[in-house]
Amino acid sequence: MAIPTGIPNVQPQRRTRKRTKLLAAALGIWTIAVCLRLIQLQIIEAGRLRARVIDQNQATIDIPAERGAIFDRNGDILAQNVPTLTVYYRPIRTETFEARMRTVLELRPVLNLGPADMERIESAVRENKAVVTLKRKIDVGRADEIKGLGLKNVFAARESSRVYPQGLLAPQILGGVKADGVGAAGVESKFDTLLSGVKGTQLALADGRRREYHLEVLSEPRDGGDIILTIDKTIQYFAQSALERAALEHGSSWGAAIVSRPETGEILALASWPGYDPNAFSESADAAKPNRAIQHVFDPGSTFKIVTAAAALENRGASLTDVYDCSAGSIASAGTPIRDHKNFGILSFPDVFVHSSNVGTIMIGRRLGPEPMYRAIRAFGFGERTGIELPGESPGIVHPVNEWTRRSIDSISIGYEISVTPLQILQAANIVANRGFRVPPRIVKSLSGRTLGPDLPSVPAAVLTAGTVDHLVEILERVVSDGTGQAAALHGYDIAGKTGTTQILDPVTRAFSMEKHLATFVGFVPAREPVLSMIVVLDAPRSDEYYGGQVAAPVFREIALRTLRYLGIPPRPAPVRGIIAANVIGGQKP
Repeated sequence: MAIPTGIPNVQPQRRTRKRTKLLAAALGIWTIAVCLRLIQLQIIEAGRLRARVIDQNQATIDIPAERGAIFDRNGDILAQNVPTLTVYYRPIRTETFEARMRTVLELRPVLNLGPADMERIESAVRENKAVVTLKRKIDVGRADEIKGLGLKNVFAARESSRVYPQGLLAPQILGGVKADGVGAAGVESKFDTLLSGVKGTQLALADGRRREYHLEVLSEPRDGGDIILTIDKTIQYFAQSALERAALEHGSSWGAAIVSRPETGEILALASWPGYDPNAFSESADAAKPNRAIQHVFDPGSTFKIVTAAAALENRGASLTDVYDCSAGSIASAGTPIRDHKNFGILSFPDVFVHSSNVGTIMIGRRLGPEPMYRAIRAFGFGERTGIELPGESPGIVHPVNEWTRRSIDSISIGYEISVTPLQILQAANIVANRGFRVPPRIVKSLSGRTLGPDLPSVPAAVLTAGTVDHLVEILERVVSDGTGQAAALHGYDIAGKTGTTQILDPVTRAFSMEKHLATFVGFVPAREPVLSMIVVLDAPRSDEYYGGQVAAPVFREIALRTLRYLGIPPRPAPVRGIIAANVIGGQKP
């Protein structure tokens, strides 16, 4: 049967339409999948992927600022930065962990990488860090050697390392810096922000294989400011060396010595023994790092009798003509005897302090009374920080009167039941040296070129009247010429000072030890026109000689003599008899 012509064949058309629909559906599904993927990439995971691309192709590297230098009062460098290299490694992501570590191993002998370095680097490589710090503080002379290895994914940045050219000098003043260059103690810590400056940043761009092709500085570093201290490195050496010799000779566990200029409060030397090398701060023993001159507190003992004498004279609780019967050699205090180191008999007010009689001082303290004594203690600055520009200063311990016991006035009068720092005792002596005015101690002369002076903080506070000062100076002169401080005497120089010998409290028995003592001497020279003041403290001398006059006074004498000569301060001229000058050592009459 013939097929009619003119009638379309619908079968192929149906197949075509079906294929078209399938193709359209597939295209639609593909389009939806592409859109979903684009949404995932550009919206959902955009942040992560952008960070990954940036991590693969660019890195921001800090540009350290140059740390400011520290100078002594004469411009000699105490701390400075020297140029060094920091070596970085940028691992190639396509390489295996083993391949990356082979690169590190090539550098190991050149950079002197130790076990701790390798452990740190291996951990960073495993974490896929974009940039791994291999070694800091490499000598700049190693640059050519590193470059000669031909490692394109290793680069070095020029930095600085902290150096203390004076070595062991003034470690507790300067402090030290940590491995990252941050101040860890002393002036380095106190003024870390000033010294550090502000670091800069640079952008490093690399291709897909981590080959660096562009370096761009985003912000320039701003170098830190310089600091000039009041200390003199030569006087600091005098103090440190004399203190160390005495500490070793007497077997002391620690010692401190401070030299100051009373009129301005400037600290010319501040020594604490044992010491350490600030160039190796991290490796130094922790026991050597405390600045005991301002941080260690102790019962001041007889050096505190300066305050008792001043308070009694200032409050008219005593006069120079008063006498005290000390012949018993002891005095009962709340049922417990307090003794003198020897029997003195009848002593005048000045002689009580010249010979450092505990019995006579307690009688004077009782007559004075708690309230006037407490006011004098606070006026002298005890119980509060002096404000010296060093971290960690202790305020000491001063109990309010309402916490005193029946024994307190006796104990405090002779320097017990009160805790002070060596610097606080020196400040008390400086008040007498400064004609009754309290000038705060300071150790910073200038910051970033801005000179600091004694007139900047405030007007010095008046603590004592001129009449009281005159009497105290005369008494303190006699301590050195006739009393317990004769070992501090210098031919040709009038010295005013006070000895102290304190029994140390046993931490186990909570009783004062009969074997362990703290030896102290504080004073100033010349007595009538002071140029120098000084305190020397030695802990627990292990010898038959343990009194302040035997142990600390000779150290005062040595430091004072060398410093006076160094400063060009001549001894007083010998007296003239007729037309012939008497050639007598120290100008003393025969």
